[in-house]
Amino acid sequence: MSDFSEELIESKTEDDQEESYVFSGTGMSFPWLQNHIGTIATGGKKEKDFAQTTSACLSFIQEALLKHQWQQAAEYMHSYLQILEDSDSHKRQAAPEIIWKLGSEILFYHPKSNMETFNTFADRMKNIGVMNYLKVRFHINLYPVFHIEVKKPERNLFHSRNARYSEKANSHIVFLNFFRLFLGILQFLFFSKAPLELTLTDEDDYAYNAASQSMLNHSCKTSVNLGALIQTPGVWDPFVKSYVEMLEFYGDRDGAREVLTNYAYDEKFPSNPNAHVYLYNFLKREKAPREKLISVLKILYQIVPSHKLMLEFHSLLRKSEKEDHRKLGLEVLFGVLDFAGCTKNITAWKYLAKYLRQILMGNHLAWVQEEWNSRKNWWPDFHFSSFWAKNDWKEDKTLACEKALVAGILLGKGCRYFRFISKQDDEVLRKKIKRIKKSVENHSIVNPGL
Repeated sequence: MSDFSEELIESKTEDDQEESYVFSGTGMSFPWLQNHIGTIATGGKKEKDFAQTTSACLSFIQEALLKHQWQQAAEYMHSYLQILEDSDSHKRQAAPEIIWKLGSEILFYHPKSNMETFNTFADRMKNIGVMNYLKVRFHINLYPVFHIEVKKPERNLFHSRNARYSEKANSHIVFLNFFRLFLGILQFLFFSKAPLELTLTDEDDYAYNAASQSMLNHSCKTSVNLGALIQTPGVWDPFVKSYVEMLEFYGDRDGAREVLTNYAYDEKFPSNPNAHVYLYNFLKREKAPREKLISVLKILYQIVPSHKLMLEFHSLLRKSEKEDHRKLGLEVLFGVLDFAGCTKNITAWKYLAKYLRQILMGNHLAWVQEEWNSRKNWWPDFHFSSFWAKNDWKEDKTLACEKALVAGILLGKGCRYFRFISKQDDEVLRKKIKRIKKSVENHSIVNPGL
């Protein structure tokens, strides 16, 4: 095992405590601890000093974690382990959970940590009295998942599920279900990569077919496991997404569609915009009819009107033959631009500028007026002030031109934003600005027909 893991998981020996200074495994001294640790006598009159020492260690560990000082945090943890000898039974019982949570955080980010360190640390947690060992293994083995080592945590977690130390976790139904879901996804991630890896490294057809069959058997078990567990009400976004990918991977598109439909529309699940996003993306891959795609995005629009898919929603509505859809397409664009986070979205402004002209040429002035009447008291300052005209022209001239056209149509030639942009003499955009002036003159809703 590495020196780092020994520093972290080994508590002090009696010889260590008799030194005049406190040393870590890397030779770093802690004179600020010497006054306390050098005089500790558990069970005697110096118990107050012992409590102060461990409290100081904990504070320094927390500070080091906040500053991402992983080496220092490991040094402090080396000293904090003496809390396991505290005479206060309440502190002693609470210590194991604190140690494994802080220790696993250090191990996750420390540059010298590895899977050997993680496994040794997890085993030590078992010995110091952590009650829910299954949760420890789950937390510790997140490390290789984020370091692209899928097979290792899958094996370790599967072993932990059967270990006698996980028996107490059986009463924690919610976590146990979560654990099973996580295990199922790890199995899928590993086995879904197997065909590609085999084609690159193994030319033996028999071996390839055998491995593929093994992968299929494991994935079928995983599929059943995930399929049963995601029926529980709640938000299971990553698990549902992985489950659907698994079903699609093996050609069960009907099953994938059923899962996503239930997840999006079943009343037992909480309102969840991601459920509709997943369903829409699946139907799009399936080349579903436009009406079906519109029906899914319509619900998403009601939940999150500023979602990035709303511009795609507008495109679908604009192409629809239904008049109410085309009218909704205008509402969607105004809705997107109501949000501060979308004010610089040049695509939204381009769509609105183009669609306003199209609608007005189609004699649907009432549609525009309906949307504008609820915004005319705040959009001018929100979007079309002199400040924004100057700022937009400086940062993005193309954006400024699109906004100027919209401003001119909605507010007329007297709009401050439109006036500023129309007076700019830019050699590249001169023709574009001229077209903008003409469009405003022909399509402005201010005193139309005069």
